[in-house]
Amino acid sequence: MASDSPESLMTLCTDFCLRNLEGTLCYLLDNETLRLHPDIFLPSEICDKLVNEYVELVKTDSIFEPHESFFTLFSDPRSTRLARIHLREQIVQDQDLEAIRKQDLVELYLTNCEKLTAKSLQTLVSFSHTLISLSLFGCCNIFYEEENPGGCEDDCLVNPTRQVLVKDFTFEGFSRLRFLNLGRLIEGVNVETLLRPLTSLAALDLSGIQLNDVGFLTQWKDSLVSLVLYNMDLSEEHIQVIAQLHKLRHLDISRDHLSSYYKFKLTRRVLNLFVENLVNLTSLDISGHTMLENCTIPNMEEKMGQTSIEPAKSSIAPFRGLKRPLQFLGLFETSLCRLTHIPAYKVSGDKNEEQVLNAIEAYTEHRPEITSRAINLLFDIARIERCSQLLRALQLVITALKCHKDDKNIQVTGSAALFYLTNSEYRMEQSIKLRRQVIQVVLNGMESYQEVTVQRNCCLTLCNFSIPEELEFQYRRVNELLLSILNQSRQDESIQRIAVHLCNALVCQVDNDHKEAVGKMGFVMTMLKLIQKKLADKTCDQVMEFSWSALWNITDETPDNCEMFLNYSGMKLFLECLKEFPEKQELHRNMLGLLGNVAEVRELRPQLMTSQFISVFSNLLESKADGIEVSYNACGVLSHIMFDGPEAWGICEPHREEVVKRMWAAIQSWDINSRRNINYRSFEPILRLLPQGISPVSQHWATWALYNLVSVYPDKYCPLLIKEGGIPLLKDMIKMASARQETKEMAWKVIEHCSNFKEENMDTSR
Repeated sequence: MASDSPESLMTLCTDFCLRNLEGTLCYLLDNETLRLHPDIFLPSEICDKLVNEYVELVKTDSIFEPHESFFTLFSDPRSTRLARIHLREQIVQDQDLEAIRKQDLVELYLTNCEKLTAKSLQTLVSFSHTLISLSLFGCCNIFYEEENPGGCEDDCLVNPTRQVLVKDFTFEGFSRLRFLNLGRLIEGVNVETLLRPLTSLAALDLSGIQLNDVGFLTQWKDSLVSLVLYNMDLSEEHIQVIAQLHKLRHLDISRDHLSSYYKFKLTRRVLNLFVENLVNLTSLDISGHTMLENCTIPNMEEKMGQTSIEPAKSSIAPFRGLKRPLQFLGLFETSLCRLTHIPAYKVSGDKNEEQVLNAIEAYTEHRPEITSRAINLLFDIARIERCSQLLRALQLVITALKCHKDDKNIQVTGSAALFYLTNSEYRMEQSIKLRRQVIQVVLNGMESYQEVTVQRNCCLTLCNFSIPEELEFQYRRVNELLLSILNQSRQDESIQRIAVHLCNALVCQVDNDHKEAVGKMGFVMTMLKLIQKKLADKTCDQVMEFSWSALWNITDETPDNCEMFLNYSGMKLFLECLKEFPEKQELHRNMLGLLGNVAEVRELRPQLMTSQFISVFSNLLESKADGIEVSYNACGVLSHIMFDGPEAWGICEPHREEVVKRMWAAIQSWDINSRRNINYRSFEPILRLLPQGISPVSQHWATWALYNLVSVYPDKYCPLLIKEGGIPLLKDMIKMASARQETKEMAWKVIEHCSNFKEENMDTSR
């Protein structure tokens, strides 16, 4: 299960070595094959961890690159020792097992390794003298081998190879094997013949296998302590055999109640038989069974007294014969889980949060079909009530999503549950590590599924995080995924809206390196395409406004992105939006803010010097949209253009002096106490307008901007202005003959504000 405790040094070192094999444990032979350095010897504790973590990284981390020759690193027991390894899914092939056949494996779990064929059966024989635990769960092709009917290479062109079931393999020679999982074994394999050589099995899992005769199980009646027959259609004969296995401590005869029709019904008599004969039983799973109601005691008696796990008070009549409460009782999707007195410390069911979490915990590894329904119940609990075991719930959902990355049902229900389990109500209970694990599995889901529900759930869950801070450790990946969603030809409107909002938040308040990297991913072009589509539809909605806002943020002090905006016909779209949506104030503010960023780049300003653009900016000086914001931003654009001097004014209309006059009038009309919809990270673009005499109006606009910000938001902007050396620049400007008197007076007020702020915040403690 996902852990909330800090990573161990062993885990951190393992992760680092796996991500840097060539620089730590290995070197490259012939520039392609990994080899261990000759002076290295690694004990089993380290080798097991390396292999198991490697499998986990390949499965859950899209950035991690698998190595074709990884398993060959463990081919020689003189330098590496393996003992207990867990391999999963498509990661493992026949040659990988073959590479480690000289190892003395004690425990080998192969889960859903569908690429393994009968070649690996022969490799298993290499481990027969040491193997104690073996799982072949879901390895559906391991009993198949390729056969060429023609018998020669030339005939292969006419008669391609076909898959033939291997029927002569048995566990002969596996004398130490005690624990065996054959779940979902392919039909046609004779289980009795396969298992007969095993003399003293302690645990056997035959999940999903249909056997009419299980009489052979009695050969282990004195050794078998665990038996799993999940989804086996039982009969009276099965029950009689099970009742003879008197050493059993764990019995699982559960089933998926949605799968094919089962004739068998669980009765009071069957449960009585188990209680009477299986006296060592501590764990029983009867989930999914259709219960005949004669198992329960009368209602009046059942409701009496406080809830108890004592067998004598059991609401399930047969369990009154138990000598002690069970450690675990599986009642998921049965009517029995809703009874009052259940004689077990841990119960899986659908009655309450505790039972649901127990179900997810018990069934995640091998029963995704049950797990997805249990997570769906948890989703309802988290949505409607308060989740009382938040950390456990989160960890269980994370584990399920990692374990079943390619299971659509679990991805849908899991991502929906995460949305509610990570909302602000629960924020304080979650560590940084746990929230990072959530982000990782959410991004895995976005990567694996283009399906609308998964994409929407994942995007909504990301909105529960502080952006960009909490997503910065996966910054590139999350941006790539969001841009991929926005570039899909057919888009769901709600996903598009959330994805654009996230994109905007991700490029706000990050450093310029991040902005440049995201720009190179195609961010600017993607936003402009969205704007173009909305224009074509004559729609000005949140997507349109967020897209312009995102462009405003990503071009802030980032010349490369400003240039991309111009190169991809951004100015054309600006004019079209202005014409199509003349009353949309928020839109105008975002567009003018973006153009302010473009105007700050000297090399790009000549592209703004056209009669059409200058006329538009001049007319917007008189705009009252969004308070002063549109007028202020238009004046900012023109202030930077004016800063280049009269010789750069390469147009006849409008005249430069006329525009200057309108700028003065606009600035004088603004309320100095206006609260602002703007966020400056640096004053550098404003401060560069102060030490010059070529454009007094630009100087005045810059001084007004500083005065407004230090007056209304002194705590934020006084320290920033002092830090960036603004005070000496203002003092120098006051001495300039070319500066207007009103500009100088305003500059003194800015200096006074900052001086007063420093005195008020001076540390007088000793």
